[in-house]
Amino acid sequence: PVGSRFQIGEAELEMTQIGKECHSHCAIYQTMGDCIMPREGVFAEVRKPGHIRVGDEVILLPEDPERPLTAAVITLSDKGAAGQREDKSGPVIVEELQKAGYKVIETLLLPDDVTKIKAQLIRLSDQRQVNLILTTGGTGFAPRDITPEVTLSVAERNAPGIAEAMRYHSLTITPRGMLSRGVSVLRGKTLIVNLPGSPKAVKENLEYILPSLAHGIRLAAGLDGECARK
Repeated sequence: PVGSRFQIGEAELEMTQIGKECHSHCAIYQTMGDCIMPREGVFAEVRKPGHIRVGDEVILLPEDPERPLTAAVITLSDKGAAGQREDKSGPVIVEELQKAGYKVIETLLLPDDVTKIKAQLIRLSDQRQVNLILTTGGTGFAPRDITPEVTLSVAERNAPGIAEAMRYHSLTITPRGMLSRGVSVLRGKTLIVNLPGSPKAVKENLEYILPSLAHGIRLAAGLDGECARK
């Protein structure tokens, strides 16, 4: 899985992604009629540099017990993606995640587009296998607010308690908290949570849910509980 560490020759690497979308068929596909890159192509980050030579053994290293949980942040805004509005919520999320000990591996700014949002949620869950995806924006009643529907379309399991808890907490601050349509779901071992669009609401919600979130994420990843890996 992503996060695995291994040694080849003098180098130490960490798996960062499995599979990659084939945008244009390469020479291999033209010759063979198929390409394994979307299914089996693997990518790694060099953690310790060194020479790799033909014939070197690939050695799987023990799991790092200090490895932090990983996260990705997606800001959803037509105006933000068009450069007409500054993204203020995304940086707030990154700051709160880092304060809580998460490693933020990607930040994205996308328009309210079903195809683009769905593709990134699937890629981050299946290929990058991040532990947590937080979205901000697109959870209201406006016609272009489609984040909850797209999130549900990629879900494999529901995790409604998180979204319900955020609405409960928001209602203690403003009656308009009832207007949030955000959802929380699981895809594989990745938890996806929709946050509101305003920086103030983002901070308030994260301060409320983050202290309890890590345990659930580690359970989903098989890191805590009876199914924890030794």
